[in-house]
Amino acid sequence: MPYPIERKLVVGVSSNALFNLEFEDKIFKEEGVDKYRNYQIENSKKVLEPGVAMPFIRRFLNINKVYNEEIPVEVVLLSKNSPETGIRILNAVRTHNLDISRGAFTSGKSPFSYIPTYNISLFLSTDSEDVINAINASYPAGRIIKTNIYDEVDDDMELRIAFDFDGVIADDNSEKVFTKDGLDKFLQHEQEQVGIPHNPGPLADFFTKISFFQRLETKKEQNNNTYKKILRTAIITARSAPSHERAINTLKNWNVTVDEMFLLGGIEKSRVLKVLKPHLFLDDQITHLDPALENIPLVHIPFGIKNQ
Repeated sequence: MPYPIERKLVVGVSSNALFNLEFEDKIFKEEGVDKYRNYQIENSKKVLEPGVAMPFIRRFLNINKVYNEEIPVEVVLLSKNSPETGIRILNAVRTHNLDISRGAFTSGKSPFSYIPTYNISLFLSTDSEDVINAINASYPAGRIIKTNIYDEVDDDMELRIAFDFDGVIADDNSEKVFTKDGLDKFLQHEQEQVGIPHNPGPLADFFTKISFFQRLETKKEQNNNTYKKILRTAIITARSAPSHERAINTLKNWNVTVDEMFLLGGIEKSRVLKVLKPHLFLDDQITHLDPALENIPLVHIPFGIKNQ
């Protein structure tokens, strides 16, 4: 029996993140709302090309193909389009065979305030103002950076998600110590607090719910040795030993797991990302999100002391 939306893992996505609307945005900015509306209506059947979030969204929805009785995940469109111009967006959803049926079309108004309405655990948008306003309201959101993305449609089952730890999964209390007092004080602080779990960060709920599917995946693999997992998660953090111990203890306390953890201790995260090739990498520090990285959707979480 399908889960009610209150029990689902829900991702919200803006139309500009899901589809390539750069040409349409140019019309809106240079020629105004009426020209934009007329263009969208006249081209309502014209196919929109995939946007930077498409590889992640497509694979995320594949979770429902594996758990086809429960249908435990959902994607909701949160769009500034009007209901009129939104027809083209929904036509594109059908053309790309995306199982998306819920949405909000707000006619130019920022849709972020509807994040809790749809029980959204992560809202992806290309609009930095919307994302900042959402984070300031304590809603889980990230700005997906426009980079060159090629969606490997022949390899569409495995979903790889990579997270930074501090300021994303956990809050930024430890980052505050590092920023104010330096590395030695930070290491001392983490050793003194090693048994005390971190407070949840802006994406703790999303990460925790993703971890639930990992447990289901492990159980499927144990019961069927031919089953291939479709979900793979990683933490890529600037932490190194011994500060890793508190992070791992926090995950244990939350009863969550991760497939891989990379303790880089100052090594550039791009070195791992080029090998792992995640379909989403979420980090609170914009300096760790290099737009030159090809085919890796990068998401900035503008949370905490590093964004003040």
